[in-house]
Amino acid sequence: MSAPENQAAAASQEVAGNESLAANYARGGFNQNLQPGPRPALLVIDFVKAYLVPGSPLYAGVDAAHAAAVRLLQAARTAGIPVLHTNVEYQPGGRNGGVFFRKVPALKSFEAGAHPELAAFAEGLEPLPSETLITKQYASAFFGTSLASTLTSLGVDTVLIAGVSTSGCVRASAVDCCQHGFIPVVVREAVGDRAPGPHEANLFDLQAKYAEVRGLDEMLQYLGALANVAPSA
Repeated sequence: MSAPENQAAAASQEVAGNESLAANYARGGFNQNLQPGPRPALLVIDFVKAYLVPGSPLYAGVDAAHAAAVRLLQAARTAGIPVLHTNVEYQPGGRNGGVFFRKVPALKSFEAGAHPELAAFAEGLEPLPSETLITKQYASAFFGTSLASTLTSLGVDTVLIAGVSTSGCVRASAVDCCQHGFIPVVVREAVGDRAPGPHEANLFDLQAKYAEVRGLDEMLQYLGALANVAPSA
């Protein structure tokens, strides 16, 4: 059984009252569609080598998502839409990471100067000088940063999201994206996690409540159609 078929089977599992999960969500009015707008930006979340290098505490084996994110980034640059990247950095000792830093010890990989080989951007996803870099300390790219203000000043209405991890920083950023009034579009193949269960569960919930989860090919076509009309980054 393929991965999509597995997801469909999981979605048909019974919930309280012998009602299928799909029927339960439909009855609640979930899974409505949001139409991506004409002024998108691309947000690439934390795609650094820590998630790609075996032996790293944060290694997630997301090579397929890496390759998809590279294709998405190339298409966004060709379309001339704004591109923003995030990374994570803490002062030595992690004081500016608060409870989050204490909860996830692997975040020590991002103490300033501690592991530059892990903090470096993944190959093909390095920010250009003209692209915006948001350095954050918490899961959401919006929390405690200038991201929302930057997107507003650019006139953005839709945010395409790639990056890692689906259940962590991608999810938190997509939820906050919705709450700040932008349409979040999580590009399925361009996000990844360390295990398929959390990955698929979070994509399911994001689509149901907060965001659009769209395929890479569809988003490449969307960007291709904007190539001659999108504002430059």
